[in-house]
Amino acid sequence: MDTSLKNSSNGNGHNGNRVYLTPTLPAQLSPKFEGQENDGDLRQVLSIIKRRSLVILAVATTVMVTAAAVTLSQKPVYESQIRILAEPVNNDNSNLPTKLTSNVEGKLDKSGLDYESQIQVLKSPILMASIIEQLQAHYPDITYDSLVNSLTITRFAETKIIEVRYRSNDPTKTQVVLSTLARAYLKYSLENRQTNLRQGIQFVEKQLPSIQKRVEHIQQQIQIFRQHYDFVDPDAQAKEIASQVNALSEQRLTINQQLVRARSAFNSIQQRDGAQVAVNDTALYQQLIAQIRQLEVQTAYESTRFLEDSIPIQDLEEKRQKLLPLLRNEAQRTWNIKLAQVSNEIKTLESQSQLLAQVENRLHQRVQQLPVLARQYNNLQRGLQLANESLNNFLTTRQNLQIELAQTQIPWQLVQASTKPQIPVSPDVPRSLTLGFVASILLGIGSALLVEKLDNTYHTVESLKEKLKLPLLATIPLEKQLPNSQIAVTERTPTAQLENLLPKGSSESAKESDRVSVLVEDHKQYESSKFMEALRVLHTNIQLLSSDQPIRSIVISSALPGEGKSTVAFYLAQTASAMGKRVLLVDADLRRPRIHSLSNLNNLWGLSSIISGNLPVETAMRQMPSISECSIITAGPIPPDPTKLLSSQKMKQLMADFHQSFDLVIYDAPPLVGLADASLLASHTDGVVLVTRIHKTDRAVLTQAIDNLKMTRGNILGMIVNGHKSKASNYYYY
Repeated sequence: MDTSLKNSSNGNGHNGNRVYLTPTLPAQLSPKFEGQENDGDLRQVLSIIKRRSLVILAVATTVMVTAAAVTLSQKPVYESQIRILAEPVNNDNSNLPTKLTSNVEGKLDKSGLDYESQIQVLKSPILMASIIEQLQAHYPDITYDSLVNSLTITRFAETKIIEVRYRSNDPTKTQVVLSTLARAYLKYSLENRQTNLRQGIQFVEKQLPSIQKRVEHIQQQIQIFRQHYDFVDPDAQAKEIASQVNALSEQRLTINQQLVRARSAFNSIQQRDGAQVAVNDTALYQQLIAQIRQLEVQTAYESTRFLEDSIPIQDLEEKRQKLLPLLRNEAQRTWNIKLAQVSNEIKTLESQSQLLAQVENRLHQRVQQLPVLARQYNNLQRGLQLANESLNNFLTTRQNLQIELAQTQIPWQLVQASTKPQIPVSPDVPRSLTLGFVASILLGIGSALLVEKLDNTYHTVESLKEKLKLPLLATIPLEKQLPNSQIAVTERTPTAQLENLLPKGSSESAKESDRVSVLVEDHKQYESSKFMEALRVLHTNIQLLSSDQPIRSIVISSALPGEGKSTVAFYLAQTASAMGKRVLLVDADLRRPRIHSLSNLNNLWGLSSIISGNLPVETAMRQMPSISECSIITAGPIPPDPTKLLSSQKMKQLMADFHQSFDLVIYDAPPLVGLADASLLASHTDGVVLVTRIHKTDRAVLTQAIDNLKMTRGNILGMIVNGHKSKASNYYYY
């Protein structure tokens, strides 16, 4: 049986409001803002929290009760503490140097004491043995494990203070344990201080030989380096080499200039003019030239006196001829000497230039090698300096440790003694209950969100529209009481029909007054019903779905039983007839019929009788008692095979006749999933209206129902959201 919709009939006259459907804009035309999306997410979360308030309350209550029970059942734990000033071996009063070698720095931290290691020593079984022996005299149940597990030793911030905390269920025991620990630790520090200083001296003396060997080794390397490279000081060496290079460069430049002049002279001597100049410079050659010129002058003088064949002229010519070979020989000899001299000078200058070039190259090589040598020398010097510093530091450290060892040692100091705790540290009831409350709320909300995630139903109209992408025809509100079909009248209800509702035996005036009162009260009740107003919106939207021709026949169905399809079909028929339409309501659910119960009609005959028998349609069709324009055909006796009847040719003919005879034919069909009845009817009507129920309709089943309609090519007009808890009461005051 379908779960019927419920509506209020309290008669409040202020509830006669209109329900308006908000048109859904396409996604590309709907403006979205970040703030709106955030508000939507927040509203969704708040809606889930409100819907799952029982889950949140149950989980929160369980967690809170558990937290309170666990907190109150715990035994009180008391804690106290002591603080000890733990001075290192190299304390501030000592004269230790501020810098030690890297090995010493690795052994000691900034304050001179490895506090982490010291804390482990304070908790060691060897040191704890004597302490446990003293404590067992008062508390025999104390063992090493129980003591260490309840003991917390830490360094207080970055100071030299060690903080010791102890917890137990007995405040007196806490104080006694800490007092015993304080005495034992102070005694340990006094005894261990001499040992620590001796260990420091041994460590320094162990490191000294290796550091001394390192100093000697570096000094020997510097000596060998200086001897091998004749290297004293990098700066002086560089200046000396630079001056030598400059001097050699000047000498080489002078020799090159001389060499150029010598080569020029050599080339000049080899030419005729140059050779003539070189020969003219000799005295013998000039004497011969002078004698030849003198003979030529005499010959010219004598030729004026004598003939050419005369003896004086012949004698002068003979003398001249004898001097010419001598002149040529002297010229050749002089030229050869000059050429040899210039050649020897060139060879000498070239040798000197090559020698200077070699020396200069060697100096350049030394210049290039000088940075490498200087770096090696500086590295050796730096290493020697560091080694000397390390050696001096270790020597100073050994001396200071020896001095401190000879002095009176100051043990650790107790800067905060233990006190008997008065207030337990655990359990902290306010804190535990507060955390339990916060945890219960968070777990409750988390459980609600988990349940919501696992829930496979729709809880909001927006989610239905977003997922199904179907037109929303109406949102039917959830009401506690449905309106009485017998009094769902309008201004079209005839006066005669109202008389049946009046008390019998009344006078005419009383009847008229009562009739008006009944009409007014019924009209107010009808108009005030949000349920009926939603049905008016549904009827209007169905008529507006088609602009070419009106919707004449529809199938109302749902995915599963219990969605309220029969109730919607029944009251939609009344609403349409109240608006002046000739309406026929056909109960086509031949499996679990509901229309006869809603209309208070018998189901002895109906649709099954018309199809399978010879019952006339006029006999099976009955009028609503209060609305003459609304006709009803009940389902009739349940047949063995409803699908066969609904798919018969006679059923098709009946549907065609109904379509022509009435303004609106409403078929209440069985659920879609698992049955073919609704799909068979849908193909012969204008479309299917799908009824869904908030908080109940299964998503997968609803999707399957829509897919079935699409496969059978059924026209889905839209969907009706049923059972919606609307809060828009202000709209109904309109």
